[in-house]
Amino acid sequence: MYELHIGNKNYSSWSLRPWLLLKHFAIPFTEHMVSVAGRDYNPALKPLAGNARVPCLHDDGFQIWESLAIAETLAERHPQMWPADARARARARSISAEMHSGFTHLRTAMPMNLKLKLKGKPASSEVQRDIDRVCEIWEEARTHFATADGPWLFGAFSVADAMYAPVVWRFHVYNVPLPPVAAAYRDAMLAHPAMQEWYAAGIRETEAHAHYDRLADDYGGAR
Repeated sequence: MYELHIGNKNYSSWSLRPWLLLKHFAIPFTEHMVSVAGRDYNPALKPLAGNARVPCLHDDGFQIWESLAIAETLAERHPQMWPADARARARARSISAEMHSGFTHLRTAMPMNLKLKLKGKPASSEVQRDIDRVCEIWEEARTHFATADGPWLFGAFSVADAMYAPVVWRFHVYNVPLPPVAAAYRDAMLAHPAMQEWYAAGIRETEAHAHYDRLADDYGGAR
């Protein structure tokens, strides 16, 4: 059985991705949670992951770290995690890699914190560019690649949906206005049973970190 080492569900956006994939595709695994206290290199995590970061998947003791690498490893054994059509699959891989490496301004300005629900305020120009790009990605996927078999980016649920799941929570928490297609996709993702399970666990957590919690003031306070 797989073992997945993850961070706090309230804060750890990276951990959500492989956890959601495993849950959606009903792949058995055991989860182990560690604190994400401290934002720098944490040597205490070195025995769990070669890069001393979570998430990290253990497969019979062998470590696979980085969320996209975990997803690719799982997809080798469960190819339904990528779209069947070759062009849709290529696009899904492109936007997953873009999510993995980009959107720095959005990530920095809007850390994941499920316990917040903010009034919202206009984003900076840099953050708004990231928001606009995410909406463009979602609308293109839903308009040109999604089939009739589901509400996800490419119709059926895929790695791409898991990669963008933390952004869905950010848009919800920070009350980001979205155009209709993007808003409909956000709402479908928020209603996903595994997303709701993650949320319920996250809000039950008692550990708090000031860096993530202070953003309530930056974004207009709680609703």
